[in-house]
Amino acid sequence: MEIRFVSFGTIEIEGRRYEHDVILDGGAVRKRRKGPSKPHRGRFGHTPLSVEEPIPWTGKRLIVGTGATGQLPIMPEVYEEARRRHVRLVALPTEEACRLLSATAAGEATAILHVTC
Repeated sequence: MEIRFVSFGTIEIEGRRYEHDVILDGGAVRKRRKGPSKPHRGRFGHTPLSVEEPIPWTGKRLIVGTGATGQLPIMPEVYEEARRRHVRLVALPTEEACRLLSATAAGEATAILHVTC
């Protein structure tokens, strides 16, 4: 799958541009629904990734793009859930995560990509 970080706030997946956070699961792209994580914002200064969100646990590896400057907080419970499910969680700034995903075979990983900060 061709994925690239275009600029702050924009990524491109298979030629289509997205200006919001996305989830990649089984070849499908959908908008990240971060509402369930918003109650934790006060603790982090930013809406974190929490286990309350619908995280795609279907792959052996979950790649999280943490934003243009790597500022997306990932709550410890997400790491714990990944370990419990035997899913390798890889957290990288979104530009690096996009390069990694582009080099990853289809079906080998799922992803959550944060497009700002």
